Amino acid sequence: MVGFQDFLGLLHPMLAVVVVFPLIGIVVRLAVQTRQRRLEVDAEGKSKIPPVVGKEHVQIGRWLSGSVVGIALLGMAYPIFSKMVEKQIWAAEPFRFFFIVAIYIATIASLVILYNARPKIWRAIFATLTGMGVIILGFQPEVFRRNDEWYVSHFYYGMIATMLMIFSLAIIQEIYQDRQNRWRTVHIILNSIALLFFIGQGITGTRDLLEIPLSWQEPYVYQCDFVNKKCPEPAPK
Repeated sequence: MVGFQDFLGLLHPMLAVVVVFPLIGIVVRLAVQTRQRRLEVDAEGKSKIPPVVGKEHVQIGRWLSGSVVGIALLGMAYPIFSKMVEKQIWAAEPFRFFFIVAIYIATIASLVILYNARPKIWRAIFATLTGMGVIILGFQPEVFRRNDEWYVSHFYYGMIATMLMIFSLAIIQEIYQDRQNRWRTVHIILNSIALLFFIGQGITGTRDLLEIPLSWQEPYVYQCDFVNKKCPEPAPK
């Protein structure tokens, strides 16, 4: 049976499946249509694809970027604060505890301001602050990172995808102001890379769910020898 603690742990993958991955599919579809329309207009002067497709791509792309950053913050909040509460870190390490709380709040505020910022300098500042906050939170000792297998790590894939989404939010205006399309090319390349990491997120996230026991299973599962892949024999009935 799933308890409240387990439900909190499942919020991150649940929202990824319900919100983020459907948005990825929509954004990719709109991106293909936007590029197809641009090529048809350049070649023939017209296209059957409606002009609104570009505006919708930008709008839903912004939703996707914000959702990715938000779900990353949520995914890090659960292990950080649940383990801090369990170990009463506010008593053992009060400075670190309140520092992390402040960083978490500041990162959310920076993301909100980045969404609404228009001048280039403010977008650069708050994109940097948001990225720094995500990195600081992600490298807290409470967050599991699979450092020995970083090349198949859900954490590292997620960090790269999150940084790319923050960067995408920051350069939206440059894409439409650059007549030489250099920023558009950068956007296409980086978001194609992000798509590959999203696919990796789906694979590694599913794998990690298999390895995380429910709260009532933890006392037994954590007795297992993970190196030799052996668990203690159950007691006879």
